[in-house]
Amino acid sequence: MRRVVFNQKGGVGKSTITSNLAAIGAERGLRTLVVDLDAQGNSSRYLLGDAVEQGLAGAAEFFDTTLKFTLRNPATSEFIVESPWENLHVMPASPLLEELHSKLESRYKIYKLRDALNELGDAYDLVWIDTPPALNFYTRSALIAAQACLIPFDCDDFSRRALYGLLDSVKEIQADHNRDLAVEGIVVNQFQPRAALPKRTVQELVDEGLPVLQPYLSASVKIKESHELSRPMIHLDPRHKLTQEFVALFDALQGN
Repeated sequence: MRRVVFNQKGGVGKSTITSNLAAIGAERGLRTLVVDLDAQGNSSRYLLGDAVEQGLAGAAEFFDTTLKFTLRNPATSEFIVESPWENLHVMPASPLLEELHSKLESRYKIYKLRDALNELGDAYDLVWIDTPPALNFYTRSALIAAQACLIPFDCDDFSRRALYGLLDSVKEIQADHNRDLAVEGIVVNQFQPRAALPKRTVQELVDEGLPVLQPYLSASVKIKESHELSRPMIHLDPRHKLTQEFVALFDALQGN
């Protein structure tokens, strides 16, 4: 199963959601790959820690090879590294992704990620793709390569207004490039149940019939500690309320 976590708005928790759900799957024994397409590399640092400073080959190097003609095309696996967590591998991001963007777009390499993941075959049970906060070449590549899309939502009116545009963008990709792509659901992040505005905003989405997933993910300072230590919540504090919400969300997505 390939899932892309997508929102054009920054700061909505794409990397946090991607990394924590991936870590739970790996901890369950599922062979899991995270593909980080955001030049900021938040998922890469979250899952690999200081190892990202070692110049690891990853997504940028993979896309760079698609711009060259060589006698031997490197295997996709050459751009994937092991994380400290069993069953969890990462195709890390780097700032070079930003430099490559215009070349990739002009030479229409939009299907290369899908082809690369197809090449991996059944090497992974789950693939999670983290995307930049923009509808650009990398985001479109991810949507074309994925089977399902998760949309993080951070409970404010700006996010709600932007949501309809996001859904239209997904529909366009469905129509033109990937008929099998489904919007699996909206992930409510940083939810504060005692505050009136988040409750009302989320309820309006539910009332409109949009696929809002349960449970909602609570706001917690613990997640900042998790980021700082490069330890997903399932490894930092398995009994924490937010960890249990991630676990319940993972189970809902897996149909358990």
